[in-house]
Amino acid sequence: MFQIIKSVLSKNKIKLIRSLDLKKNRLATGLFAAEGKKLVLDLLQSDYDVAEVYCTSNSAAEVIIYKPDLKIEIADKEELARISFLKTVPEIIALCRIPKSEISWDEICKNLTLVLDEIQDPGNLGTIVRLADWFGIRNIICSENCADIYNPKVVQATMGAFTRVKIHYVSLTGFLEQAIMLTIPIYGAFLEGENLYQYELTENGLIVMGNEGNGISDVVSHLISRKINIPSFPPGDLTSESLNVAVATSVICAEFRRRVICKG
Repeated sequence: MFQIIKSVLSKNKIKLIRSLDLKKNRLATGLFAAEGKKLVLDLLQSDYDVAEVYCTSNSAAEVIIYKPDLKIEIADKEELARISFLKTVPEIIALCRIPKSEISWDEICKNLTLVLDEIQDPGNLGTIVRLADWFGIRNIICSENCADIYNPKVVQATMGAFTRVKIHYVSLTGFLEQAIMLTIPIYGAFLEGENLYQYELTENGLIVMGNEGNGISDVVSHLISRKINIPSFPPGDLTSESLNVAVATSVICAEFRRRVICKG
């Protein structure tokens, strides 16, 4: 039976929620915040454990449809503004429990997987998660110093895609060494790589994308045998030095999937 109560946000509760903008507090509490109707409704339909929901009375009915046993706290816009990280105050804010991450090597061996080496910008990470969702990539492997998927800015930038894509934080060298032992193809985006459109691509494998300013680190680079590049056009003309990492990821993923579609 659903339970709707009028929220009176205490100073401690406000302080707790506001503290979740820092990774150390998210790790200490095991919680992260999600804001906005679409994002929260995606979470309610996923395997994520939604712990608390604060929303306007108008939005409560929609929440009940997906989780009739969830305690819903009604708050006005003024109260929601105190716990929101957004400039435009949303109608719904949820606190969710951070799930444990488990890598399935069976999934990794058979499918296409993105590997991110020191991606720092929350917007880039969020966009890449959305791209993975669009192209049917269900696992993203992140280096331990990548931006945190549960950073409020990253959560918002994914537009709910993180509920369908599993994000794992690991030591990349150990992960790639294991992939080599399992003979999984490892591709990496390099300025000096081979032309993406002329390179033989497999349906499965790892696609490694590097840091916004420095590219793929040296320690990771030497574990990559298939180096690819997105050629500029027309060849030889002066152009920008490089592409934004999220844009480059989109182009590369699209080409991998195009090859599959063209095979029929």
